[in-house]
Amino acid sequence: MAEQNPNRNRLLKQYKEEIVPALLKEKGYKDVNEVPALEKIVVNMRFGDIKDNSKSISGAVKELEAICGQKAILTTAKKSVANFKLREGQTIGAKVTLRGARMYEFLDKLVSIALPRVRDFRGISSKSFDGRGNYTVGVKEHIIFPEVSYELVEKVRGFDVCVVTTAKTDDEARALLVKLGLPFKN
Repeated sequence: MAEQNPNRNRLLKQYKEEIVPALLKEKGYKDVNEVPALEKIVVNMRFGDIKDNSKSISGAVKELEAICGQKAILTTAKKSVANFKLREGQTIGAKVTLRGARMYEFLDKLVSIALPRVRDFRGISSKSFDGRGNYTVGVKEHIIFPEVSYELVEKVRGFDVCVVTTAKTDDEARALLVKLGLPFKN
């Protein structure tokens, strides 16, 4: 069996050893199970301009899979919309749902490697919470990830990263995400 990189689950280890005790003390939780945790991260990429070009779709899906380290699922249109030249059942995007160690690894990579590579980066907005403790951030260029080779990219694409937590309020989720390293600007 191949030897694992010791830094691979760095954020998961930090969560268990440092963040949980800090949040217990800060927020006054009575039990470790009350502390908010990450449930899953959903990465969603849309193919608005591709339409029926299957070669472009497969290239974009391979790039998304390289970024996430997991197989992507193609999403299809549920209804036909004439204004968008969209037919029911047509492939319109791809998504990856990350859980467990891969989820922490992706978040660590997003915070420590990808976001600092964004041009004129001043932090992410703190207004993208949904009211139930979940946070969504949009990435405009997928080439900020080191797994994507700029020379091989057909078109620069964006995607959404939805971080689903077990927090009941946005304040609890924000406290968790700040401790996990998300750089909020306000």
